[in-house]
Amino acid sequence: MSTDQLLIAGLLLVTVALFVSEKWRYDLVAMFSLFGAVILGLVPADKAFTGFSNPVVITVACVLILSAAVSRSGIIDYVLKFMARFSESPHLQIAVLCAGVMFFSAFMNNVGAVALFLPIAIAVARASNRAPSELLMPLAFSSLLGGLLTLIGTPPNLLISGIRENLLGKPYELFDFAPVGIALCLGGLAYLAVGWRLLPADRRGKPLPENQFAIEDYLAELKVVEGASVIGSSIRDIENLLQTNFSIIGLIRGEVREAAPSGRRVVREGDILIVRSDPQTIKTVVDKTKMNLIGNKDDIDIPLTSEGVGVVEAVVRAESRLIGFTPRQIRLRSSYGVNLLALRQTSSHRAVRRLREVVFHEGDIIILQGDSETMSETLELLGCLPLAQRNLQLGQRGFVFVPALIMLAALVAAIAGWLPIAIAFLGGVVALGVFRIMRLHEMYAAIDWPVIILLGALIPVTGAMETTGMTDLVSAYLANVGGHLSGAALLTLVLVATLVVTPFLNNAATVLLMGPIAAGLAIKAGFAVDPFLMAVALGASCDFLTPVGHQSNTLVMGPGGYKFTDYARLGLPLTVMVVVLGVPALLFVWPL
Repeated sequence: MSTDQLLIAGLLLVTVALFVSEKWRYDLVAMFSLFGAVILGLVPADKAFTGFSNPVVITVACVLILSAAVSRSGIIDYVLKFMARFSESPHLQIAVLCAGVMFFSAFMNNVGAVALFLPIAIAVARASNRAPSELLMPLAFSSLLGGLLTLIGTPPNLLISGIRENLLGKPYELFDFAPVGIALCLGGLAYLAVGWRLLPADRRGKPLPENQFAIEDYLAELKVVEGASVIGSSIRDIENLLQTNFSIIGLIRGEVREAAPSGRRVVREGDILIVRSDPQTIKTVVDKTKMNLIGNKDDIDIPLTSEGVGVVEAVVRAESRLIGFTPRQIRLRSSYGVNLLALRQTSSHRAVRRLREVVFHEGDIIILQGDSETMSETLELLGCLPLAQRNLQLGQRGFVFVPALIMLAALVAAIAGWLPIAIAFLGGVVALGVFRIMRLHEMYAAIDWPVIILLGALIPVTGAMETTGMTDLVSAYLANVGGHLSGAALLTLVLVATLVVTPFLNNAATVLLMGPIAAGLAIKAGFAVDPFLMAVALGASCDFLTPVGHQSNTLVMGPGGYKFTDYARLGLPLTVMVVVLGVPALLFVWPL
């Protein structure tokens, strides 16, 4: 091995180790890797940022913006009306939901498709008296399968297309992925329609969202104001008021804070009661007792409803700017114009404390109150996903179908060959701005910037594998080791290796690492490149084993109440199915 080959091998090993350790976020790891490659002389300084001008990066950014526009358009209401027809059969419910997510995932970002269907799934669960946990994980897995259908369905497909263009001079077409993708989607649909029963009974049997927020869940504060009917009543009497799940876990009187107050404690005017209950019970208590909800500031008493004011439940996403801060620190009211009415903490972070002192964590579910017209933008800015709408209209009624038509026009322009795909989708983004369907700050907010940084930084680094000859060296070694294996066995090996690597690396990083190696292996072994590249794209898109390998999986973890091991229980058979169906499908569509 040459010095440059040793250096790139060492750098990649360190990069992979940092990805796996998760001590640094993946975009920081990618920047470190690029910086190291330049310092070591593996990437010329004047070529260090060429990855950011790569058409793949531009296309990914544009797809994210168009996906956000479609998900905000209000089309969700029409899908929900259609889904209401399938409320009787649990298997049919999941099949229809999963099929819908697969379709949308083929043409928009996977996470966007899950975000679009998450409120629908929860509403369907409520209507049919089912636990959302039965629907949400199949929903997330379906979004990954749906991304296999088209070139734009998932970033790995776009990246593998770029690798093919570098090798063969021509990228993949929009629907080149469809034949194999359809086979896997049909197999996955059949499995998920019945496989949801593999989820542990304690997760499947969880109550519905409106009922699951029992005593141990939502934290809120009520102020005993003048005229409140509870003045002079004991804590026990108030808790028994509705004979339902309502617990007073703290009392504040002036400067005195009392945790777990005695049931005989008499309530006075000016007291603040810290309670745990569900939103509907809290509202009923407020209506009956004339107490006031308190927001994230003590001096603000909040009527539950008023003109132009909406209330929304939302889940704190992994990238939310709330994480690690308290309501007081983040200044929700003064900086974002919303009040925090209640909060359901994840089980591992529950504690008895003032609402303003609770630290936000990923997966927490919050109830916010604010201006109905701007609530959607506020949630997007905070990095939260609405779970149920309360006096909140997410869609812009005048533009329900326009974003979808703009995306369709961009697709037609790309398919017909009138414009390169990156330019076609850039035109779609421009149309969104010209017709004022999305504001500029909303477009920028829709882009997953850590992914863009990851792609732009790693493209030159993985390119150094080829310029140093490292790709040829590894491919030749693998070809020699697997010289006695058939083409089908080598293809299976590549697919399985990619499936194993993907849960530990970002799927885009997996493609950039495995793609050139798989292509080199195919060339050295005398086989066609396409089936091996497709195997890498397939394996990088199918992480069904962990909640952290893909954002779609992470997104449903909190609302579904899942544990880490639940994903493997439902996902391992699906992963095996991908190999069993995927290899024959690849060999049939892309002969060796």
